[in-house]
Formats: sequence, C-alpha cells, structure tokens
Amino acid sequence: MSLNHFTLFADYFQFFIQDESANGNLSDSWNEEAVSRLLAVAPGTVGVGTVRNMDVPVSIMVLDSAPPLELEKWDHVVDCAILVQGSRIVVAGCTDYLPDAARVEVAPGMYRVRVGYAGLASISEDGLSGNDSYKIQLWQAAAIVPRVLKQRAG
Repeated sequence: MSLNHFTLFADYFQFFIQDESANGNLSDSWNEEAVSRLLAVAPGTVGVGTVRNMDVPVSIMVLDSAPPLELEKWDHVVDCAILVQGSRIVVAGCTDYLPDAARVEVAPGMYRVRVGYAGLASISEDGLSGNDSYKIQLWQAAAIVPRVLKQRAG
C-alpha cells in the first residue's frame, strides 16, 4: 500500500487523476449526470468534482486489494475505473502545468477508483473556506461503469 497527500488547486471545482499517457480531455464528460455524482470519466482519466474552487486536500491510496466499504465516514462516495497503461498517474488541478504535476507510481493495469468526499457541508457562505477533503482509493480490479455508492445531501 502507498499513501500520498496533496494540496491541489481545484479550479473550475475539480481536479483529476489520469494515466500519464492519456490525453486527459474531460470537456465532454462533465454532463448533468457527472456533475450530480461529482465524477467525470474519459479514457485514462477521472475528474473529481469539488465543492470549492480553492486549494483542497487530496489523499491517494494505492492498495493491494479492495478496501472495506465505509460509507459512514463520508458525505458522498463514488466508484469508477481507470486503465493505466504506463507506470504513473498524474494528480493535478485542471489548470496545473502537467509536466510539473505530481505523479504516483502504480503498476500498469485496470484499476477501480473509489472517491470519498468529506466535509462537504463545512463550506463557508462565500465558498472560499471549509474542511472538505477528498480521498481516492485505487486497487486493481475489473472495469465498471461509474456509480454512486452514497449520494450527498442537497
């Protein structure tokens, strides 16, 4: 298992992970359904919606097997899949300069992606501060279509 912590600028209320070799274009993926589930997918790329367009804390865990499903810890939980053809995933805000963006080492393969969203109701009235956080768990598993395991209130 590896655990990585980042602070990412969630410009346009999102950040993403992607296979380093993917083109990372999510522009057509942020449809009404994706906005509702706070998650957009494109080949080799997963966009994570946020409730602030400020710096947000993000943790990424690369696991050897599926973790327990702990819905009570989170305000919102989604699952999807990403194909990683290389050995690194990029972790970035959508306006970050990709050559300088953070990387996480992984083995090539198909990964399940579980995103847990916490502190969504803590956002200030002006939308600038809060205690929201985002945890991504990755493990090798068969591909699935994106699905919401726990829908946020509101």
